[in-house]
Amino acid sequence: MGSRNGVKSSLDSSGIRMLTDVAKTLEFFKRSLLAWYDYPISTAPLEATNNKIKTLQRQAYGSRDREFFVLKIYALHLSKHALVG
Repeated sequence: MGSRNGVKSSLDSSGIRMLTDVAKTLEFFKRSLLAWYDYPISTAPLEATNNKIKTLQRQAYGSRDREFFVLKIYALHLSKHALVG
């Protein structure tokens, strides 16, 4: 750990505030950042599903058939949409 402390102390003594701020931020999140390599779990699929549900809600605005809406949510993972553009 001596070399890591040397880097941190050299950044602190550099006098460049932006570098010291980055060093403090990395030090604060170091445990979480390194945990990714032990357990590479991402919430991206969950976030994507939530965004699809929000879009479906906007499209179904005014609809009162809640059961149909729930069925549409269950069918979300089956649908594949091509990117248009």
